[in-house]
Order: sequence, then C-alpha cells, then structure tokens
Amino acid sequence: MMPVLFLCLFTAPPTFSAGQAPALSVKDKCPVCGMFVSNYPDWVATIQFNDGTHVAFDGPKDLFTYYLNLKKYNPGKPQSAIAAIRVKDYYSLATIDGRTAYYVIGSDVYGPMGKELVPFAKLTDARGFMVDHRGTKVVRLNEITPAILKLLE
Repeated sequence: MMPVLFLCLFTAPPTFSAGQAPALSVKDKCPVCGMFVSNYPDWVATIQFNDGTHVAFDGPKDLFTYYLNLKKYNPGKPQSAIAAIRVKDYYSLATIDGRTAYYVIGSDVYGPMGKELVPFAKLTDARGFMVDHRGTKVVRLNEITPAILKLLE
C-alpha cells in the first residue's frame, strides 16, 4: 500500500510566538497605571492582538488587570482577539509566553507597582523562587482572577 499524503492549505490569522516582543517606544504608557513602560524593562509585559496592534505594561499585574477587564480598557477587542501574551522570565529576563508561564504570588520581591505576579518559564524555577522569596502560591494564567489581583494591591 502506498502512503497517501494530504496537504491542507488554509488561511489563518497571523500568529505570534512568545519570542520577541513588539518594539516599544519611550512614549509607551501602561494603560492601567499610566507609567512609562520603558522605565521598567525587566518587568515589561505585552499583549499583541490579531490585527498586529499591541499594548505594553509595566508588569504582569497590570497586564492581567487589563486582560481580565478588556471591556473597560479596550472595549472594541475581546479576549479572542489576543494573539500573544508576553512576559519576562524573572531569572533570565527572556521574553516568554504569558499563557504558559508560571506566576508566583505573595513573594517579598516587588515590581514597579509593588506586589507582583513574578513570571517564570519553568515550574522548577517558580517553586525555587517561591521558597527563597516567601511566595505563597504558583499560579497559571487560567487561575489568575480579580480576587488574586486584589490581594496584590
């Protein structure tokens, strides 16, 4: 029997990997707190939309405040319009996929806006950091709620 190869061609919206975040300007401001994002390069987080536009934040906490309340911050775009969420791994400072990252809450490490969701690419790094910095829990994107964000205020 000869193997049969099927080739499917389709048109899909552009996809964006965690990789390189969009180029930021010194004028980019966090839409949640109004701080200039370029002042905090180690904490920069971004949301990229399917249409190529992006929004930058001074940390994951503000990113998730925005993400969980798009109707307030960007009423024209639903969560389904988000192509990529990017955060910086706390140890390596590499840009990582915010959808698959591990976030430590309750630690003694503060970001630009105080208490923060500290992101990691690897669960082992997040757990080690949690022990070293008195974190209370490791969470994933789908576990981040307004109640968790309220604890970080």
